[in-house]
Amino acid sequence: MKRWLKPSLDWFLIFVPLAVLAEHLSPDRHTLIFAFACLAILPLAGWLGRATEMLATRTGEGVGGLLNATFGNAAELVIALAAMRKGLYDVVKASLTGSIIGNLLLVAGLAMFCGGLRYPHQRFNMRGARAQATLLSLAAVSMLVPAGFHHLAGPAGRASERSLAMELSVVLLLLYGASLWFSLRTHRQLFSGEKSEPHHGKPWSLGASLSALTVATALIAWMSEILVGSVEQAAHSLGMSSIFVGVIVVAVIGNAAEHSTAVLVALKDKMDLAMGIAIGSSIQIALFVAPVLVLTSYLVAPQPMDYLFTTAEVMAVVLSILVIAQVSGDGETNWLEGLLMLGVYVILGMAFYFLPEPAAGGR
Repeated sequence: MKRWLKPSLDWFLIFVPLAVLAEHLSPDRHTLIFAFACLAILPLAGWLGRATEMLATRTGEGVGGLLNATFGNAAELVIALAAMRKGLYDVVKASLTGSIIGNLLLVAGLAMFCGGLRYPHQRFNMRGARAQATLLSLAAVSMLVPAGFHHLAGPAGRASERSLAMELSVVLLLLYGASLWFSLRTHRQLFSGEKSEPHHGKPWSLGASLSALTVATALIAWMSEILVGSVEQAAHSLGMSSIFVGVIVVAVIGNAAEHSTAVLVALKDKMDLAMGIAIGSSIQIALFVAPVLVLTSYLVAPQPMDYLFTTAEVMAVVLSILVIAQVSGDGETNWLEGLLMLGVYVILGMAFYFLPEPAAGGR
């Protein structure tokens, strides 16, 4: 009983039912709903981080990072499916772009910066990072090719763009499956990292860890959906464009779990886990979530979704991949590298903020 009376982030769990009540009883009070949903996500992200850390004590930090990325991206997949059912394809694509650059620059940058303030040099598995950099290159190609086809083929190629998107999605899913086999079976030593004991308390069982991860992810998905429904109105009232809302605002909120978990484990000098969360989440968005959305659009959306991103979105993703590949290439990080990555994220954010609204239907 005394433990529950001590100041704790768990006290903020009260905002989970408050957010639900506010959405149903005061649907027009978007600022209130937004605030309640944000505060509700904080303790849930903390539970997600604790469950991931407990799993890492049994599976190793690399596999723990993969599990965290998988459960963390479940919330974004739920939000994207909801938007896609309404035909909001531009919002879906912008949120995918924002998730990729947010994880690569904001999440990894914050982890490097905060961890670097406590430890002068933090090291992680360089060979695993190089393997992930190769997968990130594939993510860049998957966005560059449809954009190049759109501009090279011109109007004559418009009818083929959705077929290209479907076939590209199948290839990406097959390659993502091969990468999982590579990282979990044939070359798991590159990604296993270290098995470390939690700093306090008794380790959770595997079942308890997975249960906590599942429940926290489901609640985060619910709170994120409530939050996204209110943040667009609040953002637009402040003069923000829809692409800025999708790429920056929605993505930052959707990645709250990854943000907190990566920073918390970096502060404990577990950079294999932090990098696995940040880079692994971006890979999963580009090679799994995006293709799944394209294929699912044939079943649940008003019309199939293509794989055509705006020039600004493609540029942002490619630049983010180049930066993370450069920074992570030596298997060592420090606070300055983290600060520089945050600076790149701010620069891209400013570009998206001042970018005018795209014409209806034009990308």
